[in-house]
Formats: sequence, structure tokens, C-alpha cells
Amino acid sequence: MGKAYFFLIIAVLFEGLGTTSLQASQQFTRLWPSLGVVVGFGMAFWCMMIVLQYLPLGITYALWSGMGICLTALLGWLVFRQALDWPAILGMGLIVAGIVVINLYSKTATH
Repeated sequence: MGKAYFFLIIAVLFEGLGTTSLQASQQFTRLWPSLGVVVGFGMAFWCMMIVLQYLPLGITYALWSGMGICLTALLGWLVFRQALDWPAILGMGLIVAGIVVINLYSKTATH
């Protein structure tokens, strides 16, 4: 099971790279950020494929998308200076709470 969560975290990190690169690519007009999009999303989906050998699709996608939302918002704030107001932070806190509930209490989180 540890392998699944390891690859899930790697998938989220690559998704963060892909999404951040998407913004930086300026509609695919800049080479290196455009390659970051392809590599980031390609590796994210490859890692997701591995995770799906251990965790159900719904749980995997819920965890991946929730962590991805929070990471992408953090990267947008750090890299592009995009503001996060209190409702956005509260909403992401609720997403994190949902991830914790799934991992601590859901019986579907294991195969």
C-alpha cells in the first residue's frame, strides 16, 4: 500500500509541474514550459496508472485531484503571485479535511 501512496504523491507533483508549466508556456509559445506540460502530465498519468493497481479509481482520483488543487493553488501563489483570499484557503482546508477523512475512515481506500 505504501507504494501506491508514494506514486500518488509523485503523480501530484508531476501534475503540479504540468499545470504550472501550462501557465508559463503562454499558450505553447515557449519551448521549455511547453515541454514541462508534456513531461509533467505524461509522468502524472503514468504514475496514476501504477496507483490504480492498488487503489480504486474513485478514491485515487479524489485524492489526486484534491491534492492537485491545493498544490496548484500554492504554486500559483508562489510562482505567479496569484492571490488567495480567505474563502479560497478555507475551501482548500475543507479539501484537505476530505482527504484526511478518506484516508482515516474509508474502507474503500484499500484494495
